[in-house]
Amino acid sequence: MGTIDLGERVAGIVKHWDGVSLRPYRFGGFELRVAHREIGHVHLGGVADLLMKVRMRRDLVAAGRAEPHRTQQHSGWISFRIRSEHDVPAAVKLFQLNYERLRGTAHPPSITFFGTNPTLLAHRTSDKLSS
Repeated sequence: MGTIDLGERVAGIVKHWDGVSLRPYRFGGFELRVAHREIGHVHLGGVADLLMKVRMRRDLVAAGRAEPHRTQQHSGWISFRIRSEHDVPAAVKLFQLNYERLRGTAHPPSITFFGTNPTLLAHRTSDKLSS
C-alpha cells in the first residue's frame, strides 16, 4: 500500500466543502477553488500556499501560523509546510479561513479562530520553505 501525500490529504478534505472544485495545479499538486476564485493550492511534497488579505497574512505570520510565501514575501500570499499528519488540521484551518472569507461567511479576522492549538511554526524543527 502506498502512502498518500500530505498535501493530497488536505486537498481531499477541502474538496468536499460546498462549492469547492479541485483541479491540477500548474506547478504540481492541486488547486482548490470556490466561486471561480482560488482558495489556495497544495504542492506535492506538502506545501500549502494561500492568498489572504494582507492584514490577515500579517496576523497569521506574526502568530506563527504560517510563513510568508517563498517568492511573494511582500504580498498577501502565505505558505504552510505540511510535514506530518499533525500539521493537516492546521492546514485545513487555513483553507477554511480563506474559504469562509471568499464565500462571505468569514468570522471576524482573528487568529483565535484556530482554537485547536495547532503547532506553532516556531515550535517545529526549522525547515525554511526556501530550502
